[in-house]
Amino acid sequence: MSYFIHKSSFIDDNVKIGDGTRVWHFSHIMSNVVIGKNCVLGQNVHIGPNVKIGNNVKIQNNVSVYEGVTLEDDVFCGPSMVFMNVRTPRSGYPKDSSDYLSTIVKKGASIGANATIVCGITLGKHSFVGAGSVVTKDIPDYALVYGVPARIKGWLCECGRKLEFVNKKAICSKCGREYQFKGPEKIKKLNN
Repeated sequence: MSYFIHKSSFIDDNVKIGDGTRVWHFSHIMSNVVIGKNCVLGQNVHIGPNVKIGNNVKIQNNVSVYEGVTLEDDVFCGPSMVFMNVRTPRSGYPKDSSDYLSTIVKKGASIGANATIVCGITLGKHSFVGAGSVVTKDIPDYALVYGVPARIKGWLCECGRKLEFVNKKAICSKCGREYQFKGPEKIKKLNN
């Protein structure tokens, strides 16, 4: 076995787990899940059926990734953050998977502790959701959002440094990547 599963965790049938991945205490991975290489699933993580998780994903303690959620490569999910998968749940009128709305978390996005992600949205590449935020709409690539509801408060470089725009351009002070401001909710990376 090229991955680690703590003995207190449960892995259902038809699950694919990549090399170097570690699943810690009291976690449950349901059937038909694909988890990439070098991921870390902390204590008490639940992965619902049919979920796809990319490479190098870090899911901290007490997070549930429900059916309908896709996590691309290099995503970070902070402790106790919440994904929804049904917009109008009713206990007396149970929903089935045909009622689930897709949520996509793009490559390199980070979600802070105790944030809530309402279903049916996309978190853009390298976006950053602040701790305790409630995300109710799509978040653009590289956007820094926080609050209830979450709103754009700035822009971050791929490496995580806050960007300062001058004449619609920014150069990261840490890594030198360049960005161009393309409008109120869009920036574009100009180099690697």
